[in-house]
Amino acid sequence: MINQTGHRNTLVLEKLIFFVLSILILNCKDADVEKKMVINKSSKPNIVFILADDMGWNQAHFNKITDYYETPNIDKIASEGMVFTDAYSAAPICSPARASIMTGKYPARLHLTDYLPGNSYPYALLSQAEQNKNGLPLEELTIAEMVKPEGYATGHFGKWHLNMDKNYEDGRPGDPKSQGFDNVLATVKPELDSKSKDAHHVKEITDRTIQFIEKNKNKPFFAYVSHHVVHRPLMEDKDFINSYKTKPHPEDKVNNPIMGAMIERMDRSIGRILDKLEELNLTENTIVVFFSDNGGFKFYQDQAPLRGGKAMVFEGGIRVPFALKWPGVVKPGSVCNIPVITNDFFPTFAEIVGKDVNDSTIDGLSLVPVLKGQANRLNRDALFWHYPHYHRQGYKPSGAVRMGDYKLIEWYERSIQGLDYQCDLFNIKEDIGETNNLTSQMPELANKMQKRLHQWLFDVHANQMTLNPNFNPEKQYLPELTWPEGEDFEYLDMQFPNRE
Repeated sequence: MINQTGHRNTLVLEKLIFFVLSILILNCKDADVEKKMVINKSSKPNIVFILADDMGWNQAHFNKITDYYETPNIDKIASEGMVFTDAYSAAPICSPARASIMTGKYPARLHLTDYLPGNSYPYALLSQAEQNKNGLPLEELTIAEMVKPEGYATGHFGKWHLNMDKNYEDGRPGDPKSQGFDNVLATVKPELDSKSKDAHHVKEITDRTIQFIEKNKNKPFFAYVSHHVVHRPLMEDKDFINSYKTKPHPEDKVNNPIMGAMIERMDRSIGRILDKLEELNLTENTIVVFFSDNGGFKFYQDQAPLRGGKAMVFEGGIRVPFALKWPGVVKPGSVCNIPVITNDFFPTFAEIVGKDVNDSTIDGLSLVPVLKGQANRLNRDALFWHYPHYHRQGYKPSGAVRMGDYKLIEWYERSIQGLDYQCDLFNIKEDIGETNNLTSQMPELANKMQKRLHQWLFDVHANQMTLNPNFNPEKQYLPELTWPEGEDFEYLDMQFPNRE
């Protein structure tokens, strides 16, 4: 009996020890899982910023204007994140828009308001405003320079266009490596006679991006993926183009078969990046942005329902496609109608990575409260544009301000001369195509908004246009003193728009 009792006691003790150890092991595992969850929640997200070139607002399928352009991977970013219906570039042209993205500042403040190096238009009515011909000043803090101290690897792949020229050299001042990017592939648009099957470097840009992601999968990274699509020259594989020519309504001015093929190639490359993030289990901790630097070239592809296009401050030149996904933070399938602008990216990323940037000249606002669904407005009442230049693809030099649902455009040729019909006023919410000029019906609002625009120009120390003493009506649209014979230059719309 004594032996049997002792045996039973031993069994009970062993079971008790096993039970206690099991509880401890489970607790340790739970603690380990909880620790991992905390680490994942506290880890800084990767950022993949995909920038299209001259892609119109109506060419993004998620904006539901046309079904002609096939963008399933761009649509995936939109459906898994947030679409911004009223997203703007701070400039209707390349270089200043990109400077705004990189710094969070208006191009007028940076004195970088035209593409680099730009044209002089020596005989135009107005002398063009001076700009920084050396490109983005080195003293400006870029997104890459801002995130690097927070432990981020930084990579630039594709078009830069923020230096005095495109003769990129490793480490040259003004090129990407001097502006905070460690891993750099700098490319330029193709020549007209290019025979390359990847003329716009889509595959090359994507391959380097994927290599960068693989190399830095165990640390946070910022990948700036800057495509040349759909900038001129328009060129793609003939079979690819023909597939778009056989789609319904290729004759519609909104639908361009060559652009369709170019955009689909870019979209497929974006799919490769998204697949790589999934393969490396990085999707849940990666913010993906899709954006275009400015509106499309209206002479190749109508921007309808928007008016105008690239190099114009009409909506077709400055309203751009924008979608952002941030798993676990941004509600999938959400839509934001708040007007946002390229200036907002810098402060948004600064808040996301936990960087306190003490610079009162940053013009943008963080979108984080909007992305988290905590705000339905931003603390500002106006957005501004200043394009004091002539451009072969544009209208006249102009500035603009949007306040609420209203947008005012000032035409500098008329205001500087003190003429009538200086401004156009539109209700953008009701008249997205800017066809109904309300200036004569609402003169007080027009006057208020014009004064507000002038005050902003003064506040940011914007360079202004002046009357040109060398004005020659017969040569006014000649871009340079000498221009190659036979090369077009009169794309500029010479008729003054919206007189009434």
